[in-house]
Amino acid sequence: MNQIRKHAFEAISLLTASNGTLDVTIVPAENQPDWVIPSALILSVDEYAERIWTYLWQQQEVAVFHLLPSEQTPDKLIVLEGNTTVHRLALQTAGELQQLKVRISDVKDIALPEQYTEISEPQTDTTQGESNEQTGNSARFQEDIVPSYLFQTVTIDNVPYLVPDLEKIAHQLVDLDS
Repeated sequence: MNQIRKHAFEAISLLTASNGTLDVTIVPAENQPDWVIPSALILSVDEYAERIWTYLWQQQEVAVFHLLPSEQTPDKLIVLEGNTTVHRLALQTAGELQQLKVRISDVKDIALPEQYTEISEPQTDTTQGESNEQTGNSARFQEDIVPSYLFQTVTIDNVPYLVPDLEKIAHQLVDLDS
């Protein structure tokens, strides 16, 4: 009989059930569905009205992912736990967070709504004449191309939300920073 291997920690593994419910936080995003993340991942929510790329949180530099276009002013940073302290990240956004307790059966998988797919198509690099997909960079996410960091799209009460691939984002941000 094969030995059972323990599952390595992944942020998504925090989506466990307690009495059939999930504690989630809805994070506002522009040009894509709002994000739904496990509330247990949030380490802090800090006011910050300037677009930044790294944030000094408790004497640790944390990479920042932007949920707003560059021309829009953010008002907060949400610091999230990562697989390791190095892989913590912050989400920069504007607007109010909403905390929900949802039943697992109320969360339905859906395809990314068409209006967001059109916005997030890979753009052609005019200097090289090739799209990101053609140049082999599709493994690297881009903040303005939703499918590059999309884990799943779901609905809760008929409202679409994006479940981001936080692990991929964290690893890409750390790799870029190194």
